[in-house]
Amino acid sequence: MYADPAPAPAPAQFQARSARKPRILFLCTGNSCRSQMAEGWARALKGDVLDAYSAGTHPHGLNPLAVRVMREAGVDITAHTSKRPEDIGVAFDLVVTVCDSAHESCPVLPGAKIVHRPFDDPPRLAKDAKSDDEALPHYRRVRDEIRTFIETLPSSLL
Repeated sequence: MYADPAPAPAPAQFQARSARKPRILFLCTGNSCRSQMAEGWARALKGDVLDAYSAGTHPHGLNPLAVRVMREAGVDITAHTSKRPEDIGVAFDLVVTVCDSAHESCPVLPGAKIVHRPFDDPPRLAKDAKSDDEALPHYRRVRDEIRTFIETLPSSLL
């Protein structure tokens, strides 16, 4: 009696979604602050259970105060870049829009569940600040709110 040989494993790009970590995209307008913080927290806190990315509908560079407050919390996002979703080159399971503008103009990403979880915009909150020191409390508050949200992932959304 002969046993059928075991099938060869499927190439990585054809693996069932359940065979890999969920891919989550955090999307905002500029991909400069909130989505970058979310990606940083997700990689730091949940990197063992999900693959995190960030992008913007109109990316315009990494916000230095976002980098600074994340560094204060022990998360280094200095290597992050501001990009569009299509620049990343992977299919997403979940897209979390972190601002109203991105939610309203979210591109079609086949197969991805879209969830809207808006956070206040630190640069807008700090627009009248006379110094970085005066602006930083806004960034820290939003950073901490994003961390609290990320701590619930992925079970709260998938």
